[in-house]
Amino acid sequence: MRKSNNLSIKIKGKLVEFNEPLVMGIINTTPDSFYNQSRKIYVDDALFQAKKMLKEGAKILDIGGYSSRPGADHVSIKEELERVLPVIEEISSKYPDAILSIDTFRSEVAEKSIDAGAAIINDISGGSLDENMYNKVGQLAVPYIMMHMRGTPQTMQTLTDYPNGVTHGVMHYFSDKKNEFLNAGGLDLIIDPGFGFAKTLDQNYELLRELEMLHEFNLPILVGVSRKSMITKKLKINSEEALNGTSIINTIALQKGAQILRVHDVKEAVECVKLTQETLLF
Repeated sequence: MRKSNNLSIKIKGKLVEFNEPLVMGIINTTPDSFYNQSRKIYVDDALFQAKKMLKEGAKILDIGGYSSRPGADHVSIKEELERVLPVIEEISSKYPDAILSIDTFRSEVAEKSIDAGAAIINDISGGSLDENMYNKVGQLAVPYIMMHMRGTPQTMQTLTDYPNGVTHGVMHYFSDKKNEFLNAGGLDLIIDPGFGFAKTLDQNYELLRELEMLHEFNLPILVGVSRKSMITKKLKINSEEALNGTSIINTIALQKGAQILRVHDVKEAVECVKLTQETLLF
């Protein structure tokens, strides 16, 4: 098992250390998220979910208004903003100490969400879908989650060719993107290997087996496998039945050194962290 190497990021002027892994709770303000229990399109519903997740131990709440499931419908910037800003403003008002992340690949949405109270930008495209994203992150001086993906949510599942293996492809991607990000003035960086994005079922498990290789970058690693098809297809179940499989994969990711778990089910993920930490070798 791998212990975090004294990694830290600065959020809202405070140093957040990864002495133990953190849990990020998902709040989707979309009507078409692949897991329907995570859909919170009304502000009151999202606020209730935020309260529940914070009570269960979530350290970060990730707010998203553009579904990234394979083949998801395109959403305009205007509509995305209308979905996320009221939720961010209300949660920030009710829970000012909560750390909110905006799940978007658009710099305009990112900037307005930070102004509304978010403190982290979570970009599924790693800057590939908005050429202004890295510069904007540098200007805002906030942590940035860079995920590995190819294409768009509409095309990504056709882009799964990795001649030298998926892990090598992911590492090459982060090597290039990290330099671009830093050159644009970015500071705190978190990497997400993007399970389920431009990867076949077998490639997801290959990447999980080799996850420790990503520690070469000496950056916090976020893993998001919650109720995804890499679990449901393998077990021939639906997303509503995938909590146990999610906990198992999360535990494996923690054993391989993941510092953040992005999940729909906070209580169970926090339990994974607590129990896994008990077996940590010093």
